[in-house]
Amino acid sequence: MENYVIYTDTSADVNKEFLRNNELFFVPMTYTLGEEERICRGMEDEDLLKKFYAGQRSGDLTHTSQITPQQYIDTFEKHLARGESVIYLSLSSGLTKTFDSVRIAKMDMDEKYPNAKIYPVDTLSATGGMGLLAELAVRNKKSGMSAAENAANLEEMSHKVCHIFMVEDLMYLKRGGRISAATAVVGTVMNIKPILVIDQEGKLITVAKKRGEKLALRELMTRYLDSRDTRYGKEAYIVHADAGERPAILEEMLKRHDASVNYTEMYLSPIIGAHTGPGMTAILFFGDRAKICE
Repeated sequence: MENYVIYTDTSADVNKEFLRNNELFFVPMTYTLGEEERICRGMEDEDLLKKFYAGQRSGDLTHTSQITPQQYIDTFEKHLARGESVIYLSLSSGLTKTFDSVRIAKMDMDEKYPNAKIYPVDTLSATGGMGLLAELAVRNKKSGMSAAENAANLEEMSHKVCHIFMVEDLMYLKRGGRISAATAVVGTVMNIKPILVIDQEGKLITVAKKRGEKLALRELMTRYLDSRDTRYGKEAYIVHADAGERPAILEEMLKRHDASVNYTEMYLSPIIGAHTGPGMTAILFFGDRAKICE
């Protein structure tokens, strides 16, 4: 079997049980909480994440730093020097310039290490969507796929990963330029919960606005049921940013309508949480991405 390793970065959220039983590597990323700078090297402990989202609720500002080409080189070169190729699952190019950075690193390394390659995959995804593709990448490798075959399959499947989520604090979307300041203020006062998805180009768009938590959760469930496709996998992630009972309520709703799917609940990475704010709740699954955008 061809010798290669699989990487993603810490904007991904991956089933911890899967990580304990399989080999998957992470490119570290840096984030700040107030005045404190931290390095996220993998899936963070729940206690740390609770403190992170509590800090956001108390007013601490949060930021992240983009991965540079040199960081990719520093991370991947030890594998390339041993003749190991690298598949890297990148955060969506529609959300960040990270994918450009890894392509620059690839060009630098291709000439230096002709017998090993970097295969960058633009997942067009984030958080648990990247996690679902990371699980698929590991299964593909175990089935005997070459690095090139695996990367090609992941690129194809990236278009079938669906992201649907609601946010609690509209001010985080306002800071990121996703909504206007006026919309954020009015929406907060009126308890409006925007429903967002990642579209076919990997960009974040708003597809609905619901007043109150119950209607918002019902919208998540409805869009999930309308667009899921279990031919591509029976795993779904429910990812949240310290959202209280909301994830459990959503999971119970989903199981009543579709008990055949394996649901995994987990906390949201601080890398993505820095931009969505506390209380965000999402469901990630394989299905018809075009349909969830309707």
